[in-house]
Amino acid sequence: MLEEIRISSLGVIDSSTLELGPGLTVITGETGAGKTMIVTALGLLLGGRSDSGAVRTGARSARVEGLVRVDGLSGFASSVEDAGGEVEDGHVVLARNVSAEGRSRAFVGGASVPVSTLASVSEPLVAVHGQSDQHRLLQPRAQRDALDRFGGDAVAGAAAAYAACFERLRAVETELVEVVTSARERAREADLLRFGLGEVEAVSPEVGEDVALAAEETRLGFSDTLRTAAEQAREALSSEDGAPDALATTTAARSALESVRAHDPEAAGLADRLGEISYLLSDLAADVASYATRVEVDPARLAAVSERRAALTALTRKYGETIDEVLAWAETSARRLLDLDGTDERVEQLRQERAELREELADLGLRLSQLRGEAATRLAEAVTGELGMLAMPHARVVVEVRQHAVEAPAETGDPARVGTPLRVGKRWLRYAPSGLDEVDLLLAANTGSEPRPLHKGASGGELSRVMLALEVALAGTSPVPTFVFDEVDAGVGGTAAVEVGRRLARLARDAQVLVVTHLPQVAAYADRHVVVSKSNDGTVTSSGLAVLDDTQRERELSRMMAGLTGSDTALAHARELLEVAGPARALPVG
Repeated sequence: MLEEIRISSLGVIDSSTLELGPGLTVITGETGAGKTMIVTALGLLLGGRSDSGAVRTGARSARVEGLVRVDGLSGFASSVEDAGGEVEDGHVVLARNVSAEGRSRAFVGGASVPVSTLASVSEPLVAVHGQSDQHRLLQPRAQRDALDRFGGDAVAGAAAAYAACFERLRAVETELVEVVTSARERAREADLLRFGLGEVEAVSPEVGEDVALAAEETRLGFSDTLRTAAEQAREALSSEDGAPDALATTTAARSALESVRAHDPEAAGLADRLGEISYLLSDLAADVASYATRVEVDPARLAAVSERRAALTALTRKYGETIDEVLAWAETSARRLLDLDGTDERVEQLRQERAELREELADLGLRLSQLRGEAATRLAEAVTGELGMLAMPHARVVVEVRQHAVEAPAETGDPARVGTPLRVGKRWLRYAPSGLDEVDLLLAANTGSEPRPLHKGASGGELSRVMLALEVALAGTSPVPTFVFDEVDAGVGGTAAVEVGRRLARLARDAQVLVVTHLPQVAAYADRHVVVSKSNDGTVTSSGLAVLDDTQRERELSRMMAGLTGSDTALAHARELLEVAGPARALPVG
């Protein structure tokens, strides 16, 4: 659970620490004192969107830290370690910084992490509910999500299977539309590919042929020059006319040194080296002579090479920088042509797959609807029971699961239509990624009245209690260790407020509950009462969050009831309220 929240430079809060514990903690204070800033701070710790406007005027940044005890939180410690954080002495520190410029940084167990990681790690910790949640509860999607949560693993598994099949069907339908509507473009593309592949096939290039032919063309074009240079080189190395050449000169130098090799080992070594050079020059002269005889002038071959290169160049202008790229294009285009030529077959395959997926989706949708119907009955009973404990003994909640039937489409086999209604048995039903169902929470507030949708038949106070009852019912199926309620008792008063306080105290027996409230009837049931107060300069400092003792609680409750802290009548009422609430509190007195 959360043991401590430290807040600095957030809204009206300059610097303050809120120590939390088990059971029910209520937070009260004058309007504008900063109670809601505590809920805002919790939202930041849970990875909520940051708002630079919440940073205290004149401060560089706001910071929120939460100290979490990990005992009993299955998997939480491992998720912290996976994020790079550390668990120390069974505790983890979560933190969030928001700068005045709007930048946000998050920390888990001392490690800097993306805000999304903070949200993922902290999600199992706290369920926050405010007045805005009441408005969300009016939306069909929120009501369906609540039912699915209550349905547990069975509904979740069926919904996941349905969603996966829906995505496969939508992908097949989209591809089918693309194939059918682009048939003309595909035919045009196929013709262009056939023409290009025909050109490549007519030339039949080989790998690296363009490079080899370029070298050969250069050699043939300069054959006369190459032969003349080779003959001159051979003459310089070994002359046939007796003229001085390299071989004769080297032989003479060797003979001179050979004559004195017996007198000096170094001279002998030089003579040996000249011998090696003589052998190399003799071989080189033979190779040059051979090269000169092989260099031929062949105008016919030069013309053939030039013509072949021109054909290859025509291909490289269209299909690639080199012949190797042209061959790669031809290989890829051949595969694409096979695909394009198989358009009719692909259309038929997609139609068959589409029909099979629609049948499968109908079966999965029916299964999901059945499970939702069973869960709806249980949820209605649970919420109705909870409302009986919230001073609405005659109220009845109905969770209605229904499908939206439509007329049969005129052309059910049209492959170019996406989202054609689904045939389920003898009916045609509208379907969505969430299933075939529409879910409505209906409320009959009084005996004999007909259940009506919440947005039509529930007052603000009734809606607050329905949401609280729903959350309590859902708590048993997807428990979190900490619940936060931000003035969800708005519009509630009198006996109903007492029952709300009693129910929150009962919920606090199994979870940590934090409530921001303006009702003394709710505050009286708290195990810990925290009051938020401003200093003279309008800020909330470390002394601005105070845990009240019994005497201070009486004064705060009297202020909440009568607006007076010194009224004997108000104090008497406060003591009476505390005495009535005492036995129902989550934690033993003292």
